[in-house]
Amino acid sequence: MTTASCPCGLSGPYEKCCGRFHAGAAAAPSAEALMRSRYSAFVKRDAGYLSRTWHPETRPARLDLDSGVRWTGLEILDTADGSAFHTTGTVTFRASYRGGSLHERSRFGRVDGAWVYVDGEFLD
Repeated sequence: MTTASCPCGLSGPYEKCCGRFHAGAAAAPSAEALMRSRYSAFVKRDAGYLSRTWHPETRPARLDLDSGVRWTGLEILDTADGSAFHTTGTVTFRASYRGGSLHERSRFGRVDGAWVYVDGEFLD
C-alpha cells in the first residue's frame, strides 16, 4: 500500500501532515502550517476545513470551490511572525495550478488560541 504525499509540499504522508488538521486531530501550530493546510484543503476540496479556519469577520457566507482548478504546487516565499509566540503573522506564497499561479501575501491571526486566515493581498 502506497501512502500519498501531502499536497502542501512537505515530505511525509498526507495523513500525518495536513490530514491530521483537516480531520480535527490537531490544530495548526503556526501561520505557515495553517497556510499549508489550507492549500491542501483547496487541493482536496475540503470546504468545511476552509470555513472553520477562516476568521469569522472575513469568512464568506458561502464558499464555492472551482472544480476546474487543478492545484499543482505550493511555494512559501516569506513568513513574518506567526509562531507560537505571536498573535498575528503573514505568509507570502505562490500556489501553482494548471495554466497559471496565484501569488498572495496572507494575513493570519488567532481566535480563541487557534490560527485562522484573515485576508490576503494579491501580488504580481
